[in-house]
Amino acid sequence: MVSLQKGQSVRLEKSGGGTLTHVAMGLGWDVRKAKGLLGLFGGGGGDIDLDASCLMFDAQRTLVDQVWFRQLSSHDGSIVHSGDNRTGAGDGDDETINVDLTRLPPKVETLVFTVNSFTGDSFDRIANAYCRVVDTTNGKELARYDLTGSGAHTGQVMAKLSRAGGGWEMKALGERTTGRTFKDMMGNILATL
Repeated sequence: MVSLQKGQSVRLEKSGGGTLTHVAMGLGWDVRKAKGLLGLFGGGGGDIDLDASCLMFDAQRTLVDQVWFRQLSSHDGSIVHSGDNRTGAGDGDDETINVDLTRLPPKVETLVFTVNSFTGDSFDRIANAYCRVVDTTNGKELARYDLTGSGAHTGQVMAKLSRAGGGWEMKALGERTTGRTFKDMMGNILATL
C-alpha cells in the first residue's frame, strides 16, 4: 500500500503483475469529539453526512456521467455507489464506489472522486477522514490518502484516476472547496483535469 501526500501520484497495478480490472474507492470519516467538558460527556454536535461522488470525464474535459447519492450507478453500470451513509459511524469505509475498469467506456479518460458535506458542516468537525483505492479482486489496498485537516471548507476534490499507458494512475488532489454537492464544486473539479 502506498500512502500519498497531496499532489503525489502512483501507478495502480495488480500485485504480481497483470492488468487491474476492478477497484473500489473507499471513503471513511468520524465526527471530531468536542474538547473540554463537552467531550467528556460524548458531546460533539451530532452526526456529519459526507457524500462521495465519482465523475467520469472524456479527453475534452466533458462530463460523461456521474455517480453520487442521487444516482447510485453510472448509466453503463461500470460504476456503482454503496449508498449514502449519513453519520460516518462504524469502522472501515463509510461509503464505497466500485469501479469495473473493464466496462468503462473507452472515451472515459479520467475519474474524479469528490467528497462534500451535504448539510454544510465544515471539515473542522471531521476526524480520521481518508480515501483509499482497493483492488476488489483480492482485497489489497493499493493507495491511501489522508483527508483530515481542519478548515472551513465543506468539500474536497479527493483524487483522480487517469488512464496511463494501458493502465491507471491515481493522483491525490486534496483540493479544498465548498459546496453541498459535486455540482457546486465543478469549477474546482475542472481545474484538476
